[in-house]
Amino acid sequence: MNPLNARTVRVATPDSRYDILIAGGLLQEPAAWSGLPAASQAVIVSNPSVDALYGAALAQALAPHHAHVSRVLLPDGEAHKTWETLNLVFEHLLAHACDRKTVLYALGGGVVGDMTGFAAATYMRGVPFVQVPTTLLAQVDSSVGGKTAINHPRGKNMIGAFYQPARVLCDLRTLASLPARELSAGLAEVIKYGPIFDMGFFDWIEGHIEALRAHDAEALAHAVQRSCEIKAEVVGQDERESGLRAILNFGHTFGHAIEAGMGYGAWLHGEAVGCGMVLAAELSAELGLVPPAFVQRLARLVTRAGLPVQAPYMPDAQWLELMRVDKKAEAGAIRFVLIDTPGRAVLRSAPDAAVLRAIRRHSAPAGLAA
Repeated sequence: MNPLNARTVRVATPDSRYDILIAGGLLQEPAAWSGLPAASQAVIVSNPSVDALYGAALAQALAPHHAHVSRVLLPDGEAHKTWETLNLVFEHLLAHACDRKTVLYALGGGVVGDMTGFAAATYMRGVPFVQVPTTLLAQVDSSVGGKTAINHPRGKNMIGAFYQPARVLCDLRTLASLPARELSAGLAEVIKYGPIFDMGFFDWIEGHIEALRAHDAEALAHAVQRSCEIKAEVVGQDERESGLRAILNFGHTFGHAIEAGMGYGAWLHGEAVGCGMVLAAELSAELGLVPPAFVQRLARLVTRAGLPVQAPYMPDAQWLELMRVDKKAEAGAIRFVLIDTPGRAVLRSAPDAAVLRAIRRHSAPAGLAA
C-alpha cells in the first residue's frame, strides 16, 4: 500500500513487517488507512492541544473502517508520562468494552506514542496500534521501532515493552503547527543519525539546517525519510537493543540525567538530547576517540538548530547517580554511546573522572541553571 506521493520506509524485524508512510496530507488520504487490522472499535489516544487540531480529521478518516471510533485525551507533557495517566487509557478501554481486536491510534508526539504503545502492548496482553506522530521528534524517532514506556521518578522510560505498531503515518503537514522550540527539539534526533551512522547525512543537515527550521517541506521530507531509513536498518538488525540498537541512544545517557535532574518537562527531551550529544562527543574526545574539532563542529550544528549546548549545574554525585539509572548500565557501571570515528558509534564505559571533566567543560557554574 502506497498512497500517491508518499515516501515509504519498510521496517522489518524477526516478528513484524510494517511501513512508515511520509507525505503531506496523509490524514485526508483514504489509501493511508486501508489494509490495517480490521476491528469494530478504534480508540484515538491524544492530548487536548493535538486533538483540537487533528482529532476530528482522524476520526473522520477512520469512520469507514471502524463502526465505533472514540477518543481519550491525556494531559500534555513529559511530566504526565506516568502510571496514573496510563490508567486513563485502560479505564477508557474497559468502560467501552473494547476487545482484543480494538485498534489504538496514537495521535500526538512522543509521550502520547510511548504511552499508547505501552497500553496496546499490555491491554488484554496485546492489541494492535498505529502511530500517527504529529511532532518532528516523534516522526524521526520515537514512533519507529516499537519502544514503548512510561517514566519513573528515578529514571526515564524504565517501565515499558518492545511492541511494534501496525503502521506509522507521518503527515508532514502536522509539522506546520509546531512551535519553534518543539521543531528544534525534533532536530536533535535528526542530527544524531549523522555521527552514529551517516556523516554524509550530517553534511546535508549542516547545509539545510536553516531550511529545516523554516519548515521547508522538501527539506523536512528528506530529513524524516533518511532518519527513518537509518532507524529501520538498525532496528531490523537489533529489535530489542541487545547490541547495535544502543547506538540510537547517542546523547541520551546525559540527556536523560538532565531531564530527571531538572524535573520532567523543564527541558524538552530533544533539548536534553542535543546537549547530551555534545557531552558524549566531548567524552569521546576525552578518551582520544575523536579530535576536539569534531566536538566543536557538532556543538555548532546543535546551536544552529536552536538547542542548548550548556548543561545545567548538578553536583557530581547527582550526575553519576542519575546516569547509573539507565537501561544501558550493567552491574552499576555506566555505559555511554560514544563516537569511535565520525559516522560510527560504540557502546563503552568510561572512568567517572573523565565523564565529569567532559560535563564541566559544557555546564553552568554551581548555583546557575542553563
